[in-house]
This record gives sequence, C-alpha cells and structure tokens, in this order.
Amino acid sequence: MANAVVVVPTYNEIENIERLVRNVFALQRSFHILIVDDSSPDGTAQKVQELQIDFSEQLFLLQRTSKSGLGTAYIAGFKWALEKEYEYVFEMDADFSHNPNDLIRLYNACAKENADLSIGSRYITGVNVVNWPMGRVLLSWMASKYVRFITRMPIQDTTAGFICYRRKVLETIDLNRIKFVGYAFQIEMKYKAYLKKFKIIEVPVIFTDRTRGESKMSSGIISEAIFGVIKMRLQHLFK
Repeated sequence: MANAVVVVPTYNEIENIERLVRNVFALQRSFHILIVDDSSPDGTAQKVQELQIDFSEQLFLLQRTSKSGLGTAYIAGFKWALEKEYEYVFEMDADFSHNPNDLIRLYNACAKENADLSIGSRYITGVNVVNWPMGRVLLSWMASKYVRFITRMPIQDTTAGFICYRRKVLETIDLNRIKFVGYAFQIEMKYKAYLKKFKIIEVPVIFTDRTRGESKMSSGIISEAIFGVIKMRLQHLFK
C-alpha cells in the first residue's frame, strides 16, 4: 500500500479528471488518489467510477450530496485518510494548476527534509504564475502579503492550495473546529499548524492557470479571506 494519498476536491471537472488521474499514477513514486466530488452535474464522479475499473486499489471516490465548499471537501477527505494508514496526505487541485510532477518534491520535503508541512509555493522565489492576468497576480500576491502581515506567519505563499501534510499534523489540528469553507480554509490550516510549531517548508513551484473548465473563485470567497483572517488573528490574541 502507498503511504501517501492525494485528496482532490472536484465540481464539474470532467474535462480534467481522467488526465489528472493517469498523470499521477504514471509518476515514479506511488500515490493513491481520493476524489471528493460534490455531486458534479457534468458526470465527474461517473468518470472516476469508470477509472476505478483500471485502478481499483489506487483510486477512491467520496461522493457528497451537494456543493458545500472547498474547505469542507478537504476536511471530509482528511478524515477519510486518517481512517487509513497513510503517513502523508496531500491537497491538490483537479485543474492542472498544480503540476502532478511536483507531488514528489513536496513528498521529499516531508520524508527527506523532515518537514511536517510542505507547501507548493508560488512566491518563495519571486512570482511563479503562468496564464493569469496581471490584476489577478497582484491580487494573489498582495493577499499573501496581507495574510503574512496580520498573522505573522513566516510563509511567502499563505494562500497556496498545493500541500503535503504529515499525518501527525492533521491528527493534532482539531478538524471539527476549522471555520472557513472557501479558500480562506488554506490560510486557517497553515495558521493552526504554525501555532502548533510544526516545521513548514515552502517548495518553489510554477502555478499554471486552468485551460479547461471554469474557475470556482467568487467575491464571497475573497471576502471570507479578507475579513476572516483578522477575526482568526484576534481570536488567537484574546483567547
């Protein structure tokens, strides 16, 4: 059995899911994949079930009844993984904005460099983003700076969603008390790990915007991140 599982939330990713699965399983290191699908109307879950015929012992599917947010999808995936014997649990997008080849580099940062949490970082060596308009690049970069200023976390890419966790990190963080459901979930998880003094390493990666399917970004997600970070910091300071 592989000691690492990649948790991939999906909603309407029929254009990407088969290629992603086959890319990950073609890597030299063995990974399992858990797809957490929020009842995609485009048939994403059905495609995963078809792929399970070829990858019955490597590919798993967790189907949810509704679209309930990125954070809750990951929490469901983490809880599923902790019920198994995986030592390393990954977050990765389904749209190829995260290069599957970088899974090995994130794995090595934990397994060989003794990190408890490794982050695929867009900003540790400058700005490594492809196919984003300049306005969105600046928004993302400034958001990470803003989060770093508020939380005091020594992390360049605080909003990154390409991550490897050691099992003990997810066992230590109370997953039932994670508040955010959108992209602010990524910030909250890093902040909780930082407060627990886990070793965090940023691994430089190139982030490439999706070429197939539609982005899930919305103004509500951005608002949650902006105001939620302040609330999260104040709750810690006055706890």
